[in-house]
Amino acid sequence: MKESRDGIRSSRHSKSSSVSSLPLILDIDDFKGEFSFDALFGNLVNDLLPSFQEEETDISEGHSNIGGNDGLSNGHMRAPSDAAKFAQGLSDPLFPEVDKILSLFKDSCKELVDLQKQIDGRLNNLKKEVSVQDSKHRKTLAELEKGVDGLFGSFARLDSRISSVGQTAAKIGDHLQSADAQRDTASQTIELIKYLMEFNSSPGDLMELSPLFSDDSRVAEAAKIAQKLRAFAEEDIGRQGIAVPSVMGNATASRGLEVAVANLQDYCNELENRLLARFDAASQRRELSTMAECAKILSQFNRGTSAMQHYVATRPMFIDVEVMNADTRLVLGDEGSQASPSNVARGLSSLYKEITDTVRKEAATIMAVFPSPNEVMSILVQRVLEQRVTALLDKLLVKPSLVNVPPIEEGGLLLYLRMLAVAYEKTQELARDLRAVGCGDLDVEGLTECLFSSHKDGYPEHEQGSLRQLYQAKMAELRAESQQISESSGTIGRSKGAAVASSHQQISVTVVTEFVRWNEEAITRCTLFSSQPATLAANVKAVFTSLLDQVSQYITEGLERARDSLTEAAALRERFVLGTSVSRRAEAAAAAGESSFRSFMVAVQRCGSSVAIVQQYFSNSISRLLLPVDGAHAASCEEMATAMSSAESAAYKGLQQCIETVMAEVERLLSAEQKATDYRSPEDGFAPDHRPTNACTRVVAYLSRVLESAFTALEGLNKQAFLTELGNRLHKGLLNHWQKFTFNPSGGLRLKRDITEYGEFVRSFNAPSVDEKFELLGIMANVFIVAPESLSTLFEGTPSIRKDAQRFIELREDYKSAKIAARLSSLWTSSS
Repeated sequence: MKESRDGIRSSRHSKSSSVSSLPLILDIDDFKGEFSFDALFGNLVNDLLPSFQEEETDISEGHSNIGGNDGLSNGHMRAPSDAAKFAQGLSDPLFPEVDKILSLFKDSCKELVDLQKQIDGRLNNLKKEVSVQDSKHRKTLAELEKGVDGLFGSFARLDSRISSVGQTAAKIGDHLQSADAQRDTASQTIELIKYLMEFNSSPGDLMELSPLFSDDSRVAEAAKIAQKLRAFAEEDIGRQGIAVPSVMGNATASRGLEVAVANLQDYCNELENRLLARFDAASQRRELSTMAECAKILSQFNRGTSAMQHYVATRPMFIDVEVMNADTRLVLGDEGSQASPSNVARGLSSLYKEITDTVRKEAATIMAVFPSPNEVMSILVQRVLEQRVTALLDKLLVKPSLVNVPPIEEGGLLLYLRMLAVAYEKTQELARDLRAVGCGDLDVEGLTECLFSSHKDGYPEHEQGSLRQLYQAKMAELRAESQQISESSGTIGRSKGAAVASSHQQISVTVVTEFVRWNEEAITRCTLFSSQPATLAANVKAVFTSLLDQVSQYITEGLERARDSLTEAAALRERFVLGTSVSRRAEAAAAAGESSFRSFMVAVQRCGSSVAIVQQYFSNSISRLLLPVDGAHAASCEEMATAMSSAESAAYKGLQQCIETVMAEVERLLSAEQKATDYRSPEDGFAPDHRPTNACTRVVAYLSRVLESAFTALEGLNKQAFLTELGNRLHKGLLNHWQKFTFNPSGGLRLKRDITEYGEFVRSFNAPSVDEKFELLGIMANVFIVAPESLSTLFEGTPSIRKDAQRFIELREDYKSAKIAARLSSLWTSSS
């Protein structure tokens, strides 16, 4: 295109006279590739406008020069030379080549139209050719599709044929394999029949057998064939025995096979014995490969059971009697010595470790020798437990009778139970260790349980019997100590000696704690021996009931002994307290009463502490073990309340006796110390005595001293009830006491001071009802102080005490002289 354009330019330059007459040569190639209209236009007009281009260049240069000068532009003054040139330019045409260019553009348009028509023609021709070719292509594709469909059908038929041929080939292969197997079976059957005929020769004749059955190098093959012959012959005999023989031939055949079976049995026995002998010889030489070969062959005889049992039975720990004796010495010590549970525990640990190590060594040999090592380990472990462990346990554990229990000096039932617990726990550990080493499918834990089944039968009864035996021994020990102390008192008086003995038979919290410790140890064994929650709950309940019985009996007897001291002191008081006399014997009786009071309060306090210990033990250790069984917890709580009811009854009776003891001494002090002149002091002008009477001082001092132990021993509702009852009795006793005296106004003031002293003391009881009674006593004491005419005003706010007040008024010294009875009669009548 460039060359053509260059040609056009050259031709145009050669003919400068008339450019418009020249043909405009445009080529289609000018429009191919990267077409640019500006380039095409430039090629057309650049040759015709050279002078314009030069002028344009000059003008652009002139403009630049004008911009750099001081002259004016855009219509302003220029230099003279420039002005001349400018004037000449105005006279010439601005575009002298316009006609040529116009002619050129017209010719170019014509040629462009011609080129368009040529291109349109070519396009039409191409469309027709494309249409024809598309029709041909579609026809070709349709024909190809038909051919491809045919190919697919052919491939499908070929694939089906190949599959059919493959299946036929597989069937042929199966038939060939089956035929080959049948041929091998037939060959083996022929061989077996031949061997069977040899064994069928005559009974007991094994001399004419094939070399196979006597060649030591082919023992494995001979054993395999012998087992096959034996199974075949026994199966045939079994069929003949079930079916009814129809011909004589069947019976003859059956008899012949019986001969073969007998000979085969003899041969197998002889071969098995030979192999076992070889196995024993290899075992002594520790030739594991030979042992493994013999064991593998022997596994064809009854699955190798005889070889396994023979190997286990020949282990030294089962055939050496010295091993058994050494076990006994290690665990039980020398003959005649008393074994202790701790020594037995150490001995069992050592022995069971030795057994475990031995079994572990045997396991290594068994794994290398036997084709079924798990079965051999099962037999070995079972033999260890049933023979070696059982022999030791039979010597260690002798179940005692509950009728004739062993004496406590020899350990009693507790020694047996402790030995049983130690043996059971250590044997369970042995079972776990043996399980870790390996024991096949053997239920080693279940077998271990069976070893102790006879001891676990009736186990709770032995625990209860042991607790009873321990309790009886403890009570005997306490009685002996008390008797010894009583005898050591020598010439002490009967009452004093009894008091000393009683003090040393007091309830001891230490003893109750010992009861709980025994029970806790028994509960620990129950947990050890009882695997099922229901069984454990039943055993725990039975053992805990024994503790309740022991504690109830012990504290009840202790309270009863303390009550006996109170009763004995009361008897002394009745004998030696005569009226108001003060004697040494009366003082001794009072001292005995005070001592018995303190002893009983100590007993009550220790009783409460003992019950609290049992309740705490029940909450911490027993209750959770009873929860798996419905109702067991509630039943035990009810039993605990029932067991303690006897102690509560004894405590209640004793507290009543304590009140009687205190009131008896109060009455004695009042009778001995209270003088008639205390409340009828002479009116001699001396100032009244505002101190409490001597009797009041003595009584309050006594009560403060003796009740100190009650304040310490009692608590809660028990303390409140006791002090309330004592306060009411004191109020009543004082009322009855004052009825014996006559009061003048000065004596009334003294009485009021006594009432105030008593009231301040009983306020420490924290009993509102008692405080109220003594406050009313203070009000009633005013009847002795006021004038007769003022008595009517005293009870206006408290009419409820009129009856008691009337009894007080009658004790006034001027009751008759002042005719108070008449005054009160009219007063009560008018008010009612």
